[in-house]
Amino acid sequence: MTEAPNTVRYFALIPAAGVGARMEAGSPKQYLPIAGKPMLRHALEAFLASPLIAHTYIVVSADDGQIDGVVPEQGADHGVTVLRCGGATRMETILNALQALHGSIAAHDQVLVHDAARPGLTPALIGKLITEVGAHPAGGLLALPVVDTVKRAGAGSVSAQTVPRDGLWLAQTPQMFNYALLHRALSQAPDPHAITDDASAVEALGLAPRLVEGHPRNLKVTLPRDIHTAELYLSHSWPILES
Repeated sequence: MTEAPNTVRYFALIPAAGVGARMEAGSPKQYLPIAGKPMLRHALEAFLASPLIAHTYIVVSADDGQIDGVVPEQGADHGVTVLRCGGATRMETILNALQALHGSIAAHDQVLVHDAARPGLTPALIGKLITEVGAHPAGGLLALPVVDTVKRAGAGSVSAQTVPRDGLWLAQTPQMFNYALLHRALSQAPDPHAITDDASAVEALGLAPRLVEGHPRNLKVTLPRDIHTAELYLSHSWPILES
């Protein structure tokens, strides 16, 4: 059957070219074991289990020697392809991947960019993001509303000032945008160092991505202590998030 020209497809993109210096693990953190699997494998399996995702791309550095042990079977039949075009920064890695995929992904197709260090993603969270963002022209992202009292440290971190938390959210991933918008936002970013996530690049264009409430289990593993927290979430069944 010939695909209708306006059919929107959803592609996952996992940048995994970082070294994870803050983990002090001696190797890239995406390959550290969590609950019996490399961290990256948990994220990948969430996308492979989602019927909404047409294909998943993992982006690593050209000299990555560990990825084939995590993703031994690749290609169209296996739902995942490894791209060896990682850059010096996360933004460069994603932009390199988008350029490599030019012509394979239509301008209106949606790209879900997800951190390799978020092993708690589930197919249900993926479906929630896709459903609630819908056709929003600025795309959207999973995020959590801030519930704790927020303090801003003064000089020397001695004094503190309370910051109103109304309207504050903590960004998660996946973050979803159509291919054309994501490519334009990253290509035109005036200051790559100010782009802390893909949504901030889109915001720099004057657009407002939609916020979709995620889940605490979708935390980012950044410090050694985060591994235990991630394993606690992964060891428990969350029916509403597992379907």
